Amino acid sequence: MARMEKAIKDIVDMFLEYANGDGKLSKDELKKMIEKEIQNPELKAKICAVDFDKAMKRMDKNRDGEIDFKEFLKCMSSMAKCYHHKKTGNGKECEEHCS
Repeated sequence: MARMEKAIKDIVDMFLEYANGDGKLSKDELKKMIEKEIQNPELKAKICAVDFDKAMKRMDKNRDGEIDFKEFLKCMSSMAKCYHHKKTGNGKECEEHCS
């Protein structure tokens, strides 16, 4: 499988695994995903220091108390942009990944 296909498959599969079949992530499901799926100690420390209630409010654009796939993708896109900025030195470093 090509890298792009694998990246897409991995993102969709990860979301579905943690969403437990209902198509949305609760705050606890999001927290479990982050704890398990982020291995970089620096990034993990930054994310774990975040108040999950505030993170949920930033991510939950429709204010239904859960993160749907569209909201999740916006967060992943923001995190990818921040990683790109860090790797290339273009732009300022991101503090809030999912705003």
